[in-house]
Amino acid sequence: MGLAGLLWYLRRRRLGEKYLFELLKMDATNDTLELENDGNKGHNLKVYSAATIMAATNSFSAENKLGQGGFGPVYKGTLPDGREIAVKRLSRSSGQGLVEFKNELILIAKLQHMNLVRLLGCCIQGEEKMLVYEYMPNKSLDTFIFDQSKRELIDWKKRFEIIEGIAQGLLYLHKYSRVRIIHRDLKASNILLDGNLNPKISDFGMARIFKINDLEGNTNQIVGTRGYISPEYFMKGIFSVKSDVFSFGVLLLEIVSGRRIQGLLDIDGQTLNLVGYAWELWKAGSPFELVDPILRESCSKDQVLGCIHVGLLCVEDNAVDRPIMSDVISMLTSEAQLPLPKQPAFSNARSIVEEKPAESGSINDVSMSTMYAR
Repeated sequence: MGLAGLLWYLRRRRLGEKYLFELLKMDATNDTLELENDGNKGHNLKVYSAATIMAATNSFSAENKLGQGGFGPVYKGTLPDGREIAVKRLSRSSGQGLVEFKNELILIAKLQHMNLVRLLGCCIQGEEKMLVYEYMPNKSLDTFIFDQSKRELIDWKKRFEIIEGIAQGLLYLHKYSRVRIIHRDLKASNILLDGNLNPKISDFGMARIFKINDLEGNTNQIVGTRGYISPEYFMKGIFSVKSDVFSFGVLLLEIVSGRRIQGLLDIDGQTLNLVGYAWELWKAGSPFELVDPILRESCSKDQVLGCIHVGLLCVEDNAVDRPIMSDVISMLTSEAQLPLPKQPAFSNARSIVEEKPAESGSINDVSMSTMYAR
């Protein structure tokens, strides 16, 4: 989108001229998302003054800090009307953060779904650039399923609801939003939980928009988090909806098992990650051993085994063999016979050749993941 198009777009959302000028001074890059002027109305994003944000966050006090990412810190705040917010404050030294800022600000106007986190507005004043989100009181999914003291709070019924919610959010991004969107950084720390533990996909700074007829894209800059990145994207820079499907499969196995994808296991002399462990158990005819021990007595065994089966189908090495999200949802909710999975990608930890760096960030309980070549 040219500057004139962006100016027109933001004017329609009632952003003031002063703030528009500041935004348009931001450096553009080849990876900045484009948004077509299709005449459709999106969110009416609110522009907050720096004074309002300062008051809401108690001048960005340490007590209100939720986390730190490569883009900068994230703070909890409370507006004068009592509404709680999460404020992503871009670091002045973060070039990556400026790109993410433009991505999220432009992209969010196209997204309206109960399983996507809501961007309320922004603050662009002087050198300050901030994004204001709805606050998620239960932070992110990883703070529950990987925490020994909290994992019991999410029983199997709730975990399955979370799996379904994430799948519905991805299906919306891939098929039902006004433009097709590839998230590119789906992971447990980017799934936020509201007061009722309902999941909301967050952090669209790495996302890419596809035109309706586009099937895949290619990039030299690999972004994401180790373990969640599909093989074709990691090795060749090729990404598509099937890249998100791969990430979803990894996340599904994490939710079922309570184990992190990066956690390595030594089995019969093999060093395996979670995907490899799930595959070995599947081949041995004992996939139920993957299930988080606290769930085994109370879960629906058939439902859990079905989720493991779907998870393995999602992490297949060849993108063509992976299901699309509409099929994933159908598989999760029906009793139809599923195709047998093939050996998944990156099932052996030693088979991962780390050639390129990848980075990612999250809002509310922020975490940064960086992959380095060995």
